[in-house]
Amino acid sequence: MAAPVQPHLDEEEAGGEPSLRDTPEDISLDAAANTIAFHPSQDIIAAGDVDGDVYVYSFSCLEGGNKELWSSGHHLKSCREVSFSQDGHKLFTVSKDKCVHILNVEEGRLVTRFPRAHSSALNSLLLIDEHLFATGDDSGELKVWDLRKGTSIMETKQHEEYISDMALDGNKKLLLTTSGDGTLGVFNIRRRRFELLSEPQNGDLTAVSFVKRGRKVVCGSSEGTLYLFNWGGLGAASDRFALKAESVDCLVPVTDSVVCTGSTDGVIRAVNILPNRVIGSVGQHMGEPVEQLAKCPTGPLLASCGHDQKVKFWDISSLSSVVVEDYRKRKKRSGQLKSLSGKALGSGEDFFAGLREEAAGPEEKEEDHSDDTDSD
Repeated sequence: MAAPVQPHLDEEEAGGEPSLRDTPEDISLDAAANTIAFHPSQDIIAAGDVDGDVYVYSFSCLEGGNKELWSSGHHLKSCREVSFSQDGHKLFTVSKDKCVHILNVEEGRLVTRFPRAHSSALNSLLLIDEHLFATGDDSGELKVWDLRKGTSIMETKQHEEYISDMALDGNKKLLLTTSGDGTLGVFNIRRRRFELLSEPQNGDLTAVSFVKRGRKVVCGSSEGTLYLFNWGGLGAASDRFALKAESVDCLVPVTDSVVCTGSTDGVIRAVNILPNRVIGSVGQHMGEPVEQLAKCPTGPLLASCGHDQKVKFWDISSLSSVVVEDYRKRKKRSGQLKSLSGKALGSGEDFFAGLREEAAGPEEKEEDHSDDTDSD
């Protein structure tokens, strides 16, 4: 059952004015969170943890402004993914217990349950529209469900390992999947058929998203490499960019050319796509792996969750104005990531240094062919 939380005395009632912060305070949970999701229109965030519990909070930049709205313990095992419906009235959750739950956002009441939705533990979830959603499991099986029929309308198993992430094209026709077998899968959900698998890449493919107005697909990998695919050429990677990271476990686009990535080293990196550059660090979970990232639809905020049992918020307003030039000056590098937010480790003084550089003489220029082999 959902457990509403009793309101407590805020700072104003205690006699002090709450101070305004750049970002909301961290949310501390009782266990490590696997997944987070923002509400589409309200300052609300949901989190699912390794114990199977789901928490929904309202958040605010006021000191002490975060409030737990409700929690749910319906899942028997780890909650792997949460996602709000487009209208924000329902919260979908999937779990290692093989169940899909749909909860009422206002009260946390369980309204729909799909028990034993898959034969293996569920790992990924994607809402397609108000009626359809897709789920992927640890064995590589994909299912598309229709809420009007109360059952799955498409079932296919093309991957040999777990489905790690999913993305939908702008026309809501093709569904992309990434898998632990190192391949990108393409499925036509309108015609309910499998289209193709890409060539296998090195390591697990862990995340997938669209960039460059849908013309490019970027995938993260367990080896710390970003793989780029051309739309219309998804069978083979067109470019790859190795980050100085242990892995890329999750990624989320924050502009049409910039993605943020989370790694097992705990660092959240901002990366420009084409030309391929690591811009700097948005924040960190102090050496604890980052499980998932989410971009807030109502403001310039990025949220992250990790093994430190915290949900953290980061200011990404500066990333919207970053321009990375095709050419850059040859210069010594300290190896330390630039700090892109007030809470990221290091100094933020050099935020724009090297990002927008004037053209230099031929002897000072270098074209990074290894980073920018693909161009738009």
